[in-house]
Amino acid sequence: MPKDLSYKAQQREALRRKIDDYLSHGGRIKEVPPGMSGAHNGGDWRRQPPSEQKPPPAERIPLNHVIATIEARKQARRRTSRVTLRRQPRRKLIYDDFGEPLRWQWVDD
Repeated sequence: MPKDLSYKAQQREALRRKIDDYLSHGGRIKEVPPGMSGAHNGGDWRRQPPSEQKPPPAERIPLNHVIATIEARKQARRRTSRVTLRRQPRRKLIYDDFGEPLRWQWVDD
C-alpha cells in the first residue's frame, strides 16, 4: 500500500509532472546564469512593468479641521461627564494589640 504524500510533496510531484510534460512536447528551459537580475529593465524587481502599473492615487485632502472638531467633542464630553461622587463614610473594625476586635469606627476615605 503506497504511503500518502503530504500536501507539499503532492504539489512538488504535480509540478514535476507538468515540467516533464512541457519538455516532452518540445518545450525548452532557458538557463539563467547566477547573478542575473529578474527585474524589468534592470529596475526594482518588486515594481510592476510600466504597462501594468496603476495610476498614482489621487492627492489626499487634509482633514485636520475635522479631527480637531472630533477631539473638541471628546474633551467636552469628558468635562461634562465627570461627576464627583461624594463617598459615604464606612465602618472599619478596630483591633487591639492581640488581634481581638475592639470596636467599630466610622472612617471617611
